[in-house]
Amino acid sequence: MKTILVLSAHPDFTETIRASLDPEQYRVVHCLGVDEAEPLLVHVLAAACILDLDLMDVDGIRVIERFRRLDTKTPILAYSAENRSEWEDEAFLQGVTHVLAKPVRGRLLNSLLDRLWSGPAPQPPAPATEPPAPVTPDTPPAPVSLSRPSGSPADGRSVNAAKTLDVLRDFSSILTHSLDAEAMLKQFLQFLREMLSVNRAAIFLNLPDTPPGRTPPPENSRRLHAVSAIGISPGLLEHFELSLDAGIGAQVAKLGRILRRHSDEARMDAGTQKEFELLGTQVAVPIPDRGTIAGVAVFDGRVTGEPLVNVELELIFHLLEQVGLALRNIWLHNQLAANNEMMTDVLRELSSACIVVGRDLKVLHANKAARRHFGRKNQRTGELEFSDLPQALGAKIYQVLKTGVAIGPFRHEPENSPGTIYSISVVPFQRGDSTVPVSALLTADDLTQAEQLQRLEVEAANLRLIKSMADRLAHEIGNAMVPLSTHQQLLGEKFKDKEFRESLDHAMADSVKRVTRLVSQMRFLAREGQMDRELFPVEKLVEEAYQEARKHQPAETTQLKCESGGKPISITGDRAALKHAFAEIMLNALQANPKTPVVGVRLQAGTNSAGGQNVQIEVQDNGAGFTAEAAGKAPSPFFTTRNVGLGLGLTVSQKIIETHRGKLEIIPPQTGQHGIVRVSLPMEPGISTAA
Repeated sequence: MKTILVLSAHPDFTETIRASLDPEQYRVVHCLGVDEAEPLLVHVLAAACILDLDLMDVDGIRVIERFRRLDTKTPILAYSAENRSEWEDEAFLQGVTHVLAKPVRGRLLNSLLDRLWSGPAPQPPAPATEPPAPVTPDTPPAPVSLSRPSGSPADGRSVNAAKTLDVLRDFSSILTHSLDAEAMLKQFLQFLREMLSVNRAAIFLNLPDTPPGRTPPPENSRRLHAVSAIGISPGLLEHFELSLDAGIGAQVAKLGRILRRHSDEARMDAGTQKEFELLGTQVAVPIPDRGTIAGVAVFDGRVTGEPLVNVELELIFHLLEQVGLALRNIWLHNQLAANNEMMTDVLRELSSACIVVGRDLKVLHANKAARRHFGRKNQRTGELEFSDLPQALGAKIYQVLKTGVAIGPFRHEPENSPGTIYSISVVPFQRGDSTVPVSALLTADDLTQAEQLQRLEVEAANLRLIKSMADRLAHEIGNAMVPLSTHQQLLGEKFKDKEFRESLDHAMADSVKRVTRLVSQMRFLAREGQMDRELFPVEKLVEEAYQEARKHQPAETTQLKCESGGKPISITGDRAALKHAFAEIMLNALQANPKTPVVGVRLQAGTNSAGGQNVQIEVQDNGAGFTAEAAGKAPSPFFTTRNVGLGLGLTVSQKIIETHRGKLEIIPPQTGQHGIVRVSLPMEPGISTAA
């Protein structure tokens, strides 16, 4: 089979040539230009070249000149759509065999190609008048041409290059035979033995045998292991390896070229000589891998005892360059396959269901959890199919494949399994810059158990809250009932006593206030309905709240200092609820210094972070204030630093203020300062009605 090289910027021209030729007789190779075809031209691997001069990027004569600088022997057939006689003479002078006009005519092309190789056979060479000089280790053999001979061979000891060239052109079939490196190298060595009659050979490689993602140990990265050989005992290679730090491996890595046993570099290194002797070889050839050394190939001479000549070693070197790239591709393929297998194993064992669906709605992957949760296995194929998925999930996957937009987590409750709850996400997989997904990944997490546990935790928390609330309520109501019960027992015998009646009146008033405050707290905590809305001045509300707080914390001297900047500020909301909230805040301020309490209030209108108008109300006491720890816990239910009370005052205040879309902050006091409670409320009329 002969190789026809076609240089054309358009693949349609190459397809026309390929269709015109017999595929069993000719193999057509397409290249865009001379640069891409350089490896074929340098090694004279094409039997003929066809140029498409109309579609070349530069002048046709320049293309022919560059071609001839790389290859002086290969026949050239040039095709042109126009009959341009002005350059035809120059084309023939540059070595073009035929200039043809388009379109391509198959019969004419086949006839011309047949004539290229049907000429008279070359005359046999005349007998040599003198015998050839013997080849010794110190005398390099004369070079031998592997191109088609135009006369007698240059060296009678070389392989008949004219007969083997066509076989060498088929070397690419070895590289594409399989992805098995060992089998490919074995076939390569058999190929060299058939073509060059190599007596013995071995290939040593730096195998990337570490798992993907791990760095190989330093001692292994410098070792070359035997992976294929002919003519050498397997028992020797089993216990023999080369090193990149000493011997043949070090010399080849250092020089980057072919190393002969009797060269100056090898003779000066005892380790190199010993390794050549043990292997019974005469030359070492590096196996390049894109700038690095992937391995070393060692060769003896021919089976006839003659050494390999330079031109043959050059050819072996260039072939090993391609072998090195093929080995790198095999190793990368093995790594990708290992990564894919590892990811498949990971997805298979995930507790979350994972399903990958292609654009053709074919299920590309489904792990064990997906098979367990969604449908049954298909009876015909034994695999999960797209039709087995619930219709709601299938519609979501189809939507993602069409739009390329992911669908965030959403709840899914299968109709055939009441009480089962899934959290579903669908994510598109896109390749490169394409906006069209090639597949979509559906992940499903079974939330049934989690939600049941969460529901049990909420119920347990509610029970603990009820227990704590019942305990606090019983304690607080009990404190209010004690003085009433005491006076009730003495009411019959001391009712006429004026001092007793005054004590009874005080006890009843105090108990009623405590119970009334407790009822108000419970009412505002439980309130969920519509709140009253009215417009009222803030300064007046603060004064009313202060007076309400004084009822629960009487003191001989109390003082309220309110700063409003002289401008009236009004807000819209539930006046009774806000009055209770500020009364609880004021009561905390009064309790901070029970003997001589002073409460300072500062009102200031401003703009919030969202750009709306709000009013800021700061309530400051003259006590020690909250500690940093207490400031964070103060609004929590049942938190109190006193022996009496439920600890719900600031909890109720915070809920009422947040219902009005406001914010309550407790500012821990700095050194030498007092505690501050800051409240921010919106000034616009619309307020939230949700509790």
